[in-house]
Amino acid sequence: MSNAFATHDTSFHALATRVPDARRSRFLPNLFGRRHLLVAEACVYSFMQWLSPADYAGGYWHFLEQNGLPLYLAPAAPSNFRICCRTNGYEGELTADAAGIVATLFAFSHLAFEIGDDQLSESFHRLRDHAGRHGEAAKIFSAID
Repeated sequence: MSNAFATHDTSFHALATRVPDARRSRFLPNLFGRRHLLVAEACVYSFMQWLSPADYAGGYWHFLEQNGLPLYLAPAAPSNFRICCRTNGYEGELTADAAGIVATLFAFSHLAFEIGDDQLSESFHRLRDHAGRHGEAAKIFSAID
């Protein structure tokens, strides 16, 4: 199985790479900051449950990075997720990778306003930039708009 998720369109090759098991313990503190990592991780999972109650029932998640910088979490699921965002009316189907981006962006946004930490804002913008180059960018942005 490949360690890279192809998250690109034909004009730009941006790969998000799975974090190896040996570095997973450092991923969450680097992404969310040590003070917020437990709350932030739980927030991502909660947003996934809220966005996809019919399809998401917990499980193992991949941690993804680009060029050594942490980006997002994605469910390690082979199937797509039906996403329904009650706050903006979006309904659609996303791959597990794209659904993870959406859930992580929701968590960053929520926590950045709730906590006001610059690291969370920076991580949000880095992931949002990456999402713009993702093969499902239009769906991702529709879901988070």
